[in-house]
Amino acid sequence: MTTKHLVQFVNAGSVLVPTGTPVITAARLAGVEISQPCGGQGRCGRCLVRALDGRLQQRLTPRLLPSDIVAGYALACHSSIVEPVTILVPPQQEIAQRLVTERVAPEISVLEHYDASQCQPVRLFNLTLSPPSIDDQTDDWGRLQMGLSQVLDRDLFQVSLPVLRKLGNVLRQSAWRVTALVETDTWDRPSGPARVVDVYPGHVAPDKMLLGAAIDIGTTTVTLWLVDLRCGRVVSQAADYNGQIARGEDVISRIIYASKGDGARELRALVLNTIHGLLRTACQAISAQPADIVKATITGNTTMMHLLLEIPPASIRLEPFIPAVNHPSTLRAAELGLDIHPDATVDCLPGVASYVGADITAGVLAANLNRQDTVTLFMDIGTNGELVLGNREWLVSCACSAGPAFEGAGVVCGMRATQGAIEEVWIDGDSYEPTYRTIGGGAPRGLCGSGLIALLAELFVAGVIDKSGNIRLELPTERVRVGPHGPEYVVAWASETQHGCDIVLTHVDVDNLLRAKAAIYAGFTVLAESVGVPLDAVQQVFIGGAFGKYINLEKAIQIGLLPDLPLQSFRFLGNTSVQGACLALLDRAARQSIKEIASSIVYLELSANNAFYDAFTSALFLPHTDLSRFPTVQAAMAERTNHVHHW
Repeated sequence: MTTKHLVQFVNAGSVLVPTGTPVITAARLAGVEISQPCGGQGRCGRCLVRALDGRLQQRLTPRLLPSDIVAGYALACHSSIVEPVTILVPPQQEIAQRLVTERVAPEISVLEHYDASQCQPVRLFNLTLSPPSIDDQTDDWGRLQMGLSQVLDRDLFQVSLPVLRKLGNVLRQSAWRVTALVETDTWDRPSGPARVVDVYPGHVAPDKMLLGAAIDIGTTTVTLWLVDLRCGRVVSQAADYNGQIARGEDVISRIIYASKGDGARELRALVLNTIHGLLRTACQAISAQPADIVKATITGNTTMMHLLLEIPPASIRLEPFIPAVNHPSTLRAAELGLDIHPDATVDCLPGVASYVGADITAGVLAANLNRQDTVTLFMDIGTNGELVLGNREWLVSCACSAGPAFEGAGVVCGMRATQGAIEEVWIDGDSYEPTYRTIGGGAPRGLCGSGLIALLAELFVAGVIDKSGNIRLELPTERVRVGPHGPEYVVAWASETQHGCDIVLTHVDVDNLLRAKAAIYAGFTVLAESVGVPLDAVQQVFIGGAFGKYINLEKAIQIGLLPDLPLQSFRFLGNTSVQGACLALLDRAARQSIKEIASSIVYLELSANNAFYDAFTSALFLPHTDLSRFPTVQAAMAERTNHVHHW
């Protein structure tokens, strides 16, 4: 006689079922619907349940950590009833948060113990000056200097001609009660005269914001954070495609364009227009004006920095690949043409080489890589894949051209990770039908980077594409077909989308994604080999780049984008470039650290390395020509082959 057990679902029904009944079956019998986007293969993690009273028998799955299993978590499709049990089915929102954000670090946080008087060289000082008289013939500028010397304990000050022109009127109209905006030092001028940036009538309140801008010029995306320099808090942020994309999607295309006619001037104007649009958007959100911004730090790869400054970048792509400058001098906003306070200091952060720029030195600072005791791999994945390997004692770097696919560009239905982007996909291995999740939860508009990675992995594991990336048109499903761009898979039919058009992944898209992931995998493989460190000796992997914020780790491993290491080895850090720019904006010590990082990183030029080409060619397959490098993917493929829906 078969033993039956009572299964109680929290806030739902109960049912008596025989020993060995799958939890998913017991749930259906009790009238509880549990989502199974992957068709019960244990790959999506969306059928997560928790045993509160009693235990479940379950098969091992990479979706769960040992601590999850101890806490009673299980996948309904991979677990069965063996005794009386009470089961909680968490809300889908909670499940999504567990699957996506557990290894994601907070991207924006206030510096601990931030003290503007110690960290910040740009400050406001309320002054009450004695008015001149027949007996006191001190000039206006001298009078202001005397007032400042009393609060700053220094005697030497500088001032620009525009401030001098307005000084007399401001002093008299405000009855000699003014606020002086002073920059006490810069990274390249730690001592010497302080600089009076501006003078305002009256005294400002202690809680009045003093705005600075941290700007990351990515090849595909420009990101801007507005920061209150007085308290260290990010008060507004904005991002948009880099307008230079219209003249080339990658750095090489833009370098070539810059060498033609007025190309360099045009590219500079395009990126400045993008930045100015972001400045207006970010300022509008807090009822401020771009002219209120009194300091800026800028990061970007070496080519982006050259194009911003209209410095000829041609030598970057020509052997021996030497840029005009790795570390530009401090500028004033007016001479750069940046639409903020005209006398604001603009600090273009230092880079390392032609293809490892300020975005990486800023990222190393934000990731705290230069203070790690263990061997750590830092990856900034975007249009260019920049990699740094090392710890507090040594750092070695390289770069590889990944292309814009992981940022949604260069893909037929690609888009940025904004409202309506498909960010996660599951495909039923029997029907080949997809289930997807969009950012914001509404109808889809396209596929962002994380969605593309998830889709590619699912298509591979479900058998829709082979290891070479070919779409199997002979499958019994309308989802695979020949479209205008060749073979394609339909992710969402026109009736489901916001724009009334099918959302597809084409064979050309797959090729672009394979080349992008192969370049990155080959890059860190060669980097590790160059210093004699095997990949399995890497103890931590820090992933920067905005696209990685919501990436599904297992699926990134399944396509061979990331090394097959334990899941707990990985940590997603978001846009580390803008984070580092923000730190440098706020703290003079952080700014000095970036300079030291830039001078200590050893650069490996991959274009002169035959090992990179060999590694790249080997990585142009899913997940790799050498499957032994990816044991968990081998296991997933075996699971797919042996999958049986009914226990």
